[in-house]
Amino acid sequence: MVDVDDMFGDLFDDVEAVVLFSPSGSLFERLSRLEDLELIVAGTQNSVGADTFIELPIEFQDVSERVRFGLEGGLEKGILEDGDTLACATSVFGDGIDTISRVRVDGSGELGLYNLFAKSRADPDVIKSVLELAIELGKKGQKGKPVGALFVVGDAGKVMNKSRPLSYNPFEKSHVHVGDPIVNVMLKEFSRLDGAFIISDSGKLVSAYRYLEPSAEGVDIPKGLGARHMAGGAITRDTNAIAIVLSESDGMVRAFKAGEIILEVDPEAY
Repeated sequence: MVDVDDMFGDLFDDVEAVVLFSPSGSLFERLSRLEDLELIVAGTQNSVGADTFIELPIEFQDVSERVRFGLEGGLEKGILEDGDTLACATSVFGDGIDTISRVRVDGSGELGLYNLFAKSRADPDVIKSVLELAIELGKKGQKGKPVGALFVVGDAGKVMNKSRPLSYNPFEKSHVHVGDPIVNVMLKEFSRLDGAFIISDSGKLVSAYRYLEPSAEGVDIPKGLGARHMAGGAITRDTNAIAIVLSESDGMVRAFKAGEIILEVDPEAY
C-alpha cells in the first residue's frame, strides 16, 4: 500500500539544506535536534538565534518573491551556491509554516534586491526605510489617489551639485532622518509636489523639491516610463546614489543603480 512517504518522500531527496522562513522558536528547536540536517533561517529578524541566517530587508507577502529574495541573499552572503537543492519551508495560509517547496538555486540571474542593499553606498537601513515608504505610498496613495515620487539616496553632495531647487527647501536647516514616523508623514505630504527628495548616506533629509539635471544621454528605460524614471536613472549613472521611484501611472516601485533598473516591485504584493 502506498503511503505519504512513498508519494512525497522524494521531495527531500538530495537536498543540501532546509531554509525556514520566519519559523517559530519551537519548530526551529525541534528541527535543530535532527542530525545531518543543515538548517538555514531567513526572515526580517533572527528571533530564534540561528547560526546561519539570511536577513530579508522587508516582509514579502508573495511567497515566491519571499523565497526568491531569500535565495538571492544566501547567494550574496556565500551561504548558498549556484545549483544547491533546497527544501524551503514558509507560510502561505496562516502565521505558522505550512508549505514546503523544493527549489534549485539559480545564480545566473541578477541579484536585484541584494545588489541594492549590499553593494550601495548608503546605509542598508536607510535604503530599507525609503523602499518601505515608497511601497506604502504605492499601496495607499495620497488621500486615496495615485501618487508618484522620486527618492535619491546617498552621495547627497554630488546629487545636490547636479540639481537645482524648485521651491523652498523645508529640510534646509533641519536634522531629521528618514524612518522616523513623523518624518515619513511629512514625506507623504510633500510627495504631492514636484521634484525629488535628496537623502544622505546616513538617512538625513537633505532636500525636497529638487530638479535633477544630469544628462539623460545613454540612459535606457522601458517604454511607457516618463521623466521621473529618466531622471532617476540618469542621476544614478552620474553619481554613487541609488534612486527609488514610485510610478504614478502604473503604481510600481523601481530602484535604479548605475543608470539601470535593478529592482521592480508591485506594492500590492507586500
